[in-house]
Amino acid sequence: MNGPKFYHIGAAASLALLILWLLAWEMWVAPLKPGGSLLALKVIPLLLPLRGVIKRDVYTMQWSSMMILLYFAEGAVRAYSDIAPLSRFMAYGEIAFVCVYFACALLYLRPYKKAAKKMARELLDKVNRATHE
Repeated sequence: MNGPKFYHIGAAASLALLILWLLAWEMWVAPLKPGGSLLALKVIPLLLPLRGVIKRDVYTMQWSSMMILLYFAEGAVRAYSDIAPLSRFMAYGEIAFVCVYFACALLYLRPYKKAAKKMARELLDKVNRATHE
């Protein structure tokens, strides 16, 4: 499996698994209230980029890689502050899925960023040559 395909699958899978992980955490595994809590609604923002990530949309991968850092922060806070061991375990899982998604998204986007920089450099060189003539 080549690099971009591997990173795309890693990003899509980790995002889908993060959604399932968070739902399970807040509904069944360690909810704040027995029977589930409204905190499960935190998965809704993750559903927004899911389609674009699956379709390999570069713009979606860019903005979602920044948005997902909010979930890293939430996981870090809950891993540090939750008293229940099972809830802390779920927080560490959230952190792991976020890290996998972030790394895969950035590695998937790397060739696109290099190509954009190269095009910008060539355009700047062309403009500089035209102004000096």
